[in-house]
Amino acid sequence: MADLKPLFSLDGDLVAAEALLRDVFGIVVDEVIRKGTSASEKVCEWKEPEELKRLLDLELRSQGEAPEQILARCRAVIRYSVKTCHPHFFNQLFSGLDPHSLAGRVITESLNTSQYTYEIAPVFVLMEEEVLKKLRALVGWSSGDGVFCPGGSISNMYAMNLARYQRYPDCKQRGLRGLPPLALFTSKECHYSIKKGAAFLGLGTDSVWIVKTDERGKMMPEDLERQISLAEAEGAVPFLVSATSGTTVLGAFDPLEAIADVCQRHGLWLHVDAAWGGSVLLSQTHRHLLDGIQRADSVAWNPHKLLAAGLQCSALLLHDTSNLLRRCHGSQASYLFQQDKFYDVALDTGDKVVQCGRRVDCLKLWLMWKAQGGQGLERRVDRAFALAWYLVEELKKREGFELVIEPEFVNVCFWFVPPSLRGKQENPDYSERLAKVAPVLKERMVKEGSMMIGYQPHGTRGNFFRMIVANPALTRADMDFLLNELERLGQDL
Repeated sequence: MADLKPLFSLDGDLVAAEALLRDVFGIVVDEVIRKGTSASEKVCEWKEPEELKRLLDLELRSQGEAPEQILARCRAVIRYSVKTCHPHFFNQLFSGLDPHSLAGRVITESLNTSQYTYEIAPVFVLMEEEVLKKLRALVGWSSGDGVFCPGGSISNMYAMNLARYQRYPDCKQRGLRGLPPLALFTSKECHYSIKKGAAFLGLGTDSVWIVKTDERGKMMPEDLERQISLAEAEGAVPFLVSATSGTTVLGAFDPLEAIADVCQRHGLWLHVDAAWGGSVLLSQTHRHLLDGIQRADSVAWNPHKLLAAGLQCSALLLHDTSNLLRRCHGSQASYLFQQDKFYDVALDTGDKVVQCGRRVDCLKLWLMWKAQGGQGLERRVDRAFALAWYLVEELKKREGFELVIEPEFVNVCFWFVPPSLRGKQENPDYSERLAKVAPVLKERMVKEGSMMIGYQPHGTRGNFFRMIVANPALTRADMDFLLNELERLGQDL
């Protein structure tokens, strides 16, 4: 039988398994935590796809490899990956490294349990409810429900499904054939998951009515009223409004009080996609940006973004206390949710969600909160705002930088105008040429590994940079580096 043992297998060899994991953890500490957060190291070591495939040797073979080779592969994986905890990674709405959150992720990955029953996740079932209760309290609710979801897109989709089920509970059994044409409303600045969710749920993208925004990217309540009337005139039944607190590009906060008034007049479910901006609720200085959020029926909030809780950490919060989540999604599987268990079966929360297996996402936030306290997290949010304002003021002092819009959040959107285009704004091809600058600079910074910043067009505006100030380790020196580096990379354009 010994001949049947796979080559280099660690099955049953706990000593060898422990030695391997200690070595891997050492590599992680050295390459990810120490080097990956150092401004003197590269954000990424760029390779073209074919070369990267060759360097990684991705092919899976019939024979296993020696531990030394596995460790070398671990180093290679880290070496050629983007270091999102690097202080010069400004590319996404998440960045940075919180050590307590990482400790939480290590623990949950090691325990490898699912969140669906108290039977196998007693600690985490209780912990999730406590964390969700805290988040609901920050929204302004003394009661309610909620669940952690695999990302804000799924949180938004759940909200749509719940709003539809509340209006037409028969749809769970009868499906789309039991529904009239439905209409939901969101702004032109909404996250793309709203349309994707409508398509996935069978509502269709035509059911999404796009509401105009003002010059700052905020939904216009008067146009929301108009769109609702138009939808009704076409025979559709309005059922949901999805407002946004912290739009993806401009960082705009919709006027929730006015939108809630519209929803109240028309009897519509109000969902607030605060995946990006929800963490502002922790700040006494800035939480006014979400005034009115307590009037929502549901809220999506991603602590893995501004709070740096680590991917993934996305909560869907509900004001509902009627067990709507379980009624909408439950299927009462008898092999998992037995009703004659020896404990309170209400603690088996898995039937609230569409998933069966569900990873533990609450510990990373809970442990970070225990370590930082609400005050520490508030300082983290306020610091991000302060650094964003510093960047804006420094940007205004320099020739060749032009703001797209004065920010109200930590999204700083701007153009870098290279020397060849300065003073040429009246030229007919100016906008076209300016739009080509950001992609060129993005390629240069990525290939050098010096930093990463996202860019995009927006409406009639050509490509501009969207700088995200979120990493809790950022300093003013990093803001200065950003501006200096763009000047260096673009001096010959």
